Amino acid sequence: MKKNSVNVVFDRKYRVKGDGIGNVDVVVNFSRTERKYIPVGKCKRSDFTEFAQSANVRSIVKNCEKVLSALSVLGLDATVSNFNDYYNNGDEPESPKSNNLYKGVDQNQSFLDYMEKQINNESVAAGTRRHKLVVLDSLKAYKKITTFADLTAKNIFDYDQWLHNGERTDVTIKGYHKKIHKYVLQLCKCDMIPSDPYNQVTIKPGKSKERDPLLEEQMVLIRKAPMQKKMLEHARDLFVFSCYTGMAYCDVMAFDFKTMTVKSGDMYYVDGSRIKTKGNFFTPILAPAMDVLKKYDFKLPHMSNVKVNFSLKFIRSQLGIRQNLTFHVARHSFATLALSHGIPIESVAKMLGHKNIRTTQIYAKVLRTTLTKNSDKLASEIM
Repeated sequence: MKKNSVNVVFDRKYRVKGDGIGNVDVVVNFSRTERKYIPVGKCKRSDFTEFAQSANVRSIVKNCEKVLSALSVLGLDATVSNFNDYYNNGDEPESPKSNNLYKGVDQNQSFLDYMEKQINNESVAAGTRRHKLVVLDSLKAYKKITTFADLTAKNIFDYDQWLHNGERTDVTIKGYHKKIHKYVLQLCKCDMIPSDPYNQVTIKPGKSKERDPLLEEQMVLIRKAPMQKKMLEHARDLFVFSCYTGMAYCDVMAFDFKTMTVKSGDMYYVDGSRIKTKGNFFTPILAPAMDVLKKYDFKLPHMSNVKVNFSLKFIRSQLGIRQNLTFHVARHSFATLALSHGIPIESVAKMLGHKNIRTTQIYAKVLRTTLTKNSDKLASEIM
């Protein structure tokens, strides 16, 4: 090697496969056999070019080049030993140890930018990405957690207090922390921050709003009520279809009878995977839901969730229904309907696509507390 050089290299030991995360080093070459490696952090292979151009890495490269230049001026041999003496002890160039570094990773770089980039690179549903960006916007509004260095237990605790301004439920706030914690853990696993601040903070989960499903007689009332407008009729029919299959709004909109159903005896079943959670579900298409499919020649009408819920408010008012009527109430109602007719909770969990049976047990609790008054009706066959 005719001249000394400083380069930035990714995964110098060739251990990373695909677009995995690998070590990044600044390498100072002295000869064909003598070189020095300075760790400067970790990144994905696809992010290496951008990482190598970061201010922190460029500063280290510049310092190394200054040391090599100084050795030349002083007439000293360019060796690892002489380089270390000057690099570690010299007054110039300034040692990168005086920077805000953790294992070569600049702690002043933006956590907000890191989180946004991760969100945009994830393969998730549009709604899920939108929810994560709402959380990111809350961090931007808070303004005290912007860099890696800001990820402290105190700032996390203060952020939690800031969220509790009456605009969000405890459950929503817990969800905010869960989403942020995912990216904090990524930094920890990549050894890019010293510790996980969430290990020192207790975030109370809060209490969910109690489910308030429809009684079976109310479901029948909605099914049989005449609708004066087409939009109300379509919203009602979609709601009924969900009441008697347990399918969520996005899964109903994606439903295709030809490709997503199987027949066993006289009963058709929906065999699918939930868009939101990817959980598999296998649920019967009960008679009222099948009537809806036949009405539309097995192609359900399409409406936005906003329009459906807007229409359901009118239907609720028209029929004098006490409960708040939204599309998701249909899913709750199906769960309690199935449990009330003696379907084992494990089977109901499979019908709903719940990955954890504890989620389904919430409906069993609702069944005991709100439906026991109507046990005679609930014990009878579907009307």
